[in-house]
Amino acid sequence: MNYLAHIYLSGKNNLVTIGNFMADDIKGKSYKKYPKDIQTGILLHRHIDTYTDAHKIVRKSTKRLHEKYGHYSGIIVDILYDHFLAKNWKKYSEIPLKKYVESFYDSLDNHVDFLPLRIQKMIPYMIADNWLLNYASIDGISRVLNGMNRRTKNRSGMHEAIYELELFYEEFENEFTLFFDELMAFSKNKLQELNTL
Repeated sequence: MNYLAHIYLSGKNNLVTIGNFMADDIKGKSYKKYPKDIQTGILLHRHIDTYTDAHKIVRKSTKRLHEKYGHYSGIIVDILYDHFLAKNWKKYSEIPLKKYVESFYDSLDNHVDFLPLRIQKMIPYMIADNWLLNYASIDGISRVLNGMNRRTKNRSGMHEAIYELELFYEEFENEFTLFFDELMAFSKNKLQELNTL
């Protein structure tokens, strides 16, 4: 899953959310230097990634892209799934997406000292271009995929995946919807479990 899903699945604790958001930059056991709630978020992120990567519905989505995009297909599906979460946000939250995203950006500002340097440098771009809100549109996802392609020095061809998104839009959306219901249940249980450790 990509940024928006990880943030959403963190629940209402801001520090858990921060931990989940920054987890990809925290390697091995270095998470233990952070406050308990941030540790919980980092561990939750790892569990979500493991569950997602092994799930048969997600594998069905990635298989559709694998021949053309190889090992980048999983990253692309993460981004496409965030599109469907943003697009269908009202189904998952009573807080409007715009307000939810602004609240998260405020939380980043308030906890910036915890964030790894790479993420601190990324945040101004994230906020200026309002990545999380723009996931809801195909144009927004296209910009994300273009940015990801540039980061791979144009090796991934990820910017072209907007074609597959539009071609298989209904299939991807159905797969996301089925999978996300299961992921929400998994994440809720895992968060409760981590909070008791």
